[in-house]
Amino acid sequence: MVVRKRFIASALTIVVLAAVALWYVLFANANKAELDTRWAAHDNNSTLTVDHSTWQTLLDDYLVSDTDDGVNLFDYAGLIDDDRQPLDDYMALLEQTDPLALNRAEQKAYWFNLYNAATVRLILDNYPLQSITQLGSNPTEFGPWNEDAVVINGIDLSLNDVEHRIIRPLYNDYRIHFAVNCASIGCPNLAAEAFIADTLDEQLDTAANEYLTHPRGLEIQGSTLNLSTLFKWYADDFGANQTEVLATLAKHTSEETQLALSNFNGSPNYDYDWSLNGYCSVDDACGE
Repeated sequence: MVVRKRFIASALTIVVLAAVALWYVLFANANKAELDTRWAAHDNNSTLTVDHSTWQTLLDDYLVSDTDDGVNLFDYAGLIDDDRQPLDDYMALLEQTDPLALNRAEQKAYWFNLYNAATVRLILDNYPLQSITQLGSNPTEFGPWNEDAVVINGIDLSLNDVEHRIIRPLYNDYRIHFAVNCASIGCPNLAAEAFIADTLDEQLDTAANEYLTHPRGLEIQGSTLNLSTLFKWYADDFGANQTEVLATLAKHTSEETQLALSNFNGSPNYDYDWSLNGYCSVDDACGE
């Protein structure tokens, strides 16, 4: 009987490990950066701008950025309790905008803000919940990222379409991973400022610096290196090998951390917290 129990336990362990390995393969394949050429164009001579002031007001009113642990939280319950119409109006504005008519910098800021606002809208549509990973109608897929989220130029786009078929391949900038927010604690912060073309580079550097100087992004404890799993999922965006990846990350850390990373030759530990980045200002409205 004891031998049989051990056999069953070992078999279950193998099944779990195989499932985890398969999930990583599927996740990696689904999230390859492959440009959808319908979105490749832009207008270098365009002076059109997109008004992101409504999004900024929502961030000012509902993003809590003075938390003790340095993780920005969004007050989904508070926005629902007040009035979500401004968010819906802002999303309508973005969905009525043709991003192909924008210059490249304005376009880049547009896609970042669209992704983040669409993610907030998705959470509001399904609130309360404990994690965005609870969403999604396809049981064979992880989360809601492959489901239609926005309609741009009459084309349905999922969040994965926006990130992996437009933003990543179009701009080839590893810092985009610090700009798009997945409504989770483990994710880089939802930025307190709407992305604006004129200050975009500075905003992206700030976002990278914040995440890589926070333990959920990167932490060194003695000879142990703890990294966000983000840098495993998207390693190719940061470098061709571990040395190059760490050198890229080091650009956004302290001199002490840069030295430790340059001397590191082991295998990092990876972790990610999928808990919702929610702040609850409304009693009995958060599903806890």
